[in-house]
Amino acid sequence: MSAKSDLLDEFETTLDPKKKLGFGYFVYIIFILIFLAMSAFPKIYIQQQIYFKSREISKLKVEYDTLKEENKLISASVESIKFKNQILDTLF
Repeated sequence: MSAKSDLLDEFETTLDPKKKLGFGYFVYIIFILIFLAMSAFPKIYIQQQIYFKSREISKLKVEYDTLKEENKLISASVESIKFKNQILDTLF
């Protein structure tokens, strides 16, 4: 009987091997997940910082362009006032 049961046990293990996941495999998977998270989070953080800085730069660029145009208008107004003063000074 022993030979038959040994033969049946070997036959069962070859046809349907029972794979047990041990503690080492669980720790290995946890380390892989931690490594992936540690490599993904800095990338996300850097992308967010670049996005917010580019928004600030865009806002400052718009303000700069507005101030430049305002400066042109004020300069034209000053030139106009200077011209009028020069003309009026020569007339009187």
